[in-house]
Amino acid sequence: MQPTVFITGATSGFGEACARRFAEAGWSLIITGRRQERLLHLADTLSAKTDVLPLVLDVRDRSAMQAAIASLPERFSRLRGLVNNAGLALGTDAAQDCDLDQWDTMVDTNIKGLLYSTRLLLPRLIAHGAGAGIVNLGSIAGNWPYPGSHVYGASKAFVRQFSLNLRCDLQGTGVRVTNLEPGLCESEFSLVRFGGDQARYDSIYQGAHAIQPADIAETILWILNQPAHLNVNSLELMPVTQAWNNFAIHRQ
Repeated sequence: MQPTVFITGATSGFGEACARRFAEAGWSLIITGRRQERLLHLADTLSAKTDVLPLVLDVRDRSAMQAAIASLPERFSRLRGLVNNAGLALGTDAAQDCDLDQWDTMVDTNIKGLLYSTRLLLPRLIAHGAGAGIVNLGSIAGNWPYPGSHVYGASKAFVRQFSLNLRCDLQGTGVRVTNLEPGLCESEFSLVRFGGDQARYDSIYQGAHAIQPADIAETILWILNQPAHLNVNSLELMPVTQAWNNFAIHRQ
């Protein structure tokens, strides 16, 4: 039987790259996304390679998530993998200047959406047992602060701690949990954060040789294909061109 993976936020970036890579590897796919046209096009493209079930929904919508997961067809009912990819950063203004609506959106997506998919799919992952795994998309922002990260970084710190705590609860079930923490990545994620400012986006990535979505997809496939007795607790990735700055000093 083909292994099945559930991927949230599959209409762009890491999620789309994961869907394409796992399809190449022969996994069956359950993919979610809010943008119907993109999701259905991706599903149609990949259906020539594997069995694909697209679910057009928003991970923030608990009722929609519950209904979709409760009605999964039998052939998709037992999962080997969950990739909690849906998430976003909005804005780079300082906390005192931020838009509270943006904070709400980041909390609802990066935290509550991840919680919904995890809790609702845990019984199916536990039913699979040994070899099953969850990969949560964290960020170096959950480990290292920087100006303008405020709620985004805090939400990824939540993902990191939730992943560790989840490992404790799942001990003995065979289900593994990994928090994957990328650094500078070139994807639509940053364009969303910059409010569609293409010039700003281009200036950030010019000459940076940033991580690409395909790199993350390859890493996630590697994590879920590790021997069933191994758990990658956390994995922080950065491009070679990125490093840490010195501590900031404000001089009078």
